[in-house]
Amino acid sequence: MKKDSLPKVFNSKTLKVYKNKKLNHANFSNFTHNDYQVYLHLISKIGGVDKLGKYLQPQDLQREHKLTAKEFSELFNVSVSNCYVILKQAVDVLMKTDIRIEKPNDTGFWRINICSMAEYNKYSGCIIVKFTDDVMPYLAQVKEKFTLYNLKEIANFGSLYTTRLYELLQDFKTTGWMLKSVEELRNTFATGNKFKAYKDFKKYTFAHACQEINDNYDIELRFEEIKKGRKIVEVKFFFKPTKVIQRFDQNGQVHNTYISPTAKIKPEKRKSVKSSKKINKLIDVTPKHTLVEEQQPVSKNIFMSLFDKIKSKQN
Repeated sequence: MKKDSLPKVFNSKTLKVYKNKKLNHANFSNFTHNDYQVYLHLISKIGGVDKLGKYLQPQDLQREHKLTAKEFSELFNVSVSNCYVILKQAVDVLMKTDIRIEKPNDTGFWRINICSMAEYNKYSGCIIVKFTDDVMPYLAQVKEKFTLYNLKEIANFGSLYTTRLYELLQDFKTTGWMLKSVEELRNTFATGNKFKAYKDFKKYTFAHACQEINDNYDIELRFEEIKKGRKIVEVKFFFKPTKVIQRFDQNGQVHNTYISPTAKIKPEKRKSVKSSKKINKLIDVTPKHTLVEEQQPVSKNIFMSLFDKIKSKQN
C-alpha cells in the first residue's frame, strides 16, 4: 500500500513500545545494547489509531520510519557525535539480522528478517528503515497478547540484559510475579555460548539486571531459584504489580491506563569526605598561623612600652 493511501494516524504524545508477546520473547542474536535501543526507538514510531480511535491493521501501518541522531541523543542521553556512530552500526545489524520466534506448543520456530531496507545519511544525521511484511503483524496493535510500555522507561538502563528482563516483566506486570525456565532466559538474552556455567549466567544477566532495575525504580524486584534434583531449572521473579485503570472513550471502547513504576530520583553527587577534610584543614590552619604572626609584633610592642615606663620611674 502506498504511503499516500494510508489512513491518517493519531499517535500518542509519549513514545510507546508496542509488540506481540512472541516478538517480545524473540532471540535477537547479535544485537548490542545500542542496536536494540535503536530498534525499540524505531518500532515506537509505528502504530497509533485512526480518526475513529481504532487500532490500525498491519496492512494499514506505515513500514518506513526515520530516526535522527538528535532524537536518539535526547531520549537515551548520549552525545550527538556518538549517536552518529551508533546509528551507522545499527543499520548494518538491522539489515543482516533475522530474529527467531518460537512457534506455539514448542513445535519449532520461524526466522524472520526485520528490515527490507535500511539507509544511513551522515549529512542529515539520520537513518531510514523499512520493516518487512513478515515482521509487521508482530508490531501491529491488537487487543490481546501484546507487550506495551513507555520507551523512556528503559532509557537509563546500561545493559541489554536489563532491558530484556524489564520487557519480559511487562507481560506479567499486573500479576506481580513471573516464572521462566533457565533455557527460556538464555534464549531471550541471546547469550549463545557465553556464560556456560549457571553461576556466571546468573551473575552477569538477570542478577545484575534485577539490581539495575531496582536502582532505577521502586519495584522491589527479587528472584527465587527452583531446582530439579541438584540442578536449577527455573527462576521465579517477584515485584510490585502495576495498577490498571480502565476508561471508556467516546466510541464506547475500553482503554487501559497502566500506572508506570515510580522512578527513583538519584541524588546529586556529594564531595568526598577526603576532599572535605583537606579543605577544612586548610581553613583551620591558615588563619591560626596568620594570627600568630600578626600578634607577635603587637605583644612585643606592649612589653617594650611597659619596660620603658618602669625604667623611667626608677630613674
